[in-house]
Amino acid sequence: MELTGTVIALLPEVTGQGKNGAWRKQEFILEIPSQYPKKVCIALWGDKIDQTNLQINDQVTASIDVESREYNSRWYTEVKAWKVDKAGAGNNSGSNSGGQPLPPVTTFSEDESDDLPF
Repeated sequence: MELTGTVIALLPEVTGQGKNGAWRKQEFILEIPSQYPKKVCIALWGDKIDQTNLQINDQVTASIDVESREYNSRWYTEVKAWKVDKAGAGNNSGSNSGGQPLPPVTTFSEDESDDLPF
C-alpha cells in the first residue's frame, strides 16, 4: 500500500535493546490531502531512518505495511514504511526513460501565419 502526502512532524528517534540486539525507530506524521485531510503516524526502522533523511514539509510517497499485535488482551496497530520516496528525488516516472533531454519544441513560432479561424 502507498500513501502520498506532506511530512508535517518528525517525532524523536527511539532506541532500545531487544533479544535480537539494538534497535531504533523514528516516527513521522504524514498529512494526506483530500477534502478532509488525514494524518497518519508512520514508523521507520533501523537504517531506513538515515536513508530517507526526512525533513518537515517534504512531499513523499511511503510504501507501507500495516500490522497489528495483541498484548494483554489489547490490540496495537503500527504503520511501518519499507520505502519512502521524496517527490522530485530522481524517480523518472512520467519523463522520458532514455535519460536524454527532450529536444526543443520547434512546431510553434510567432513568425508563422496559419489559416486557423481562432
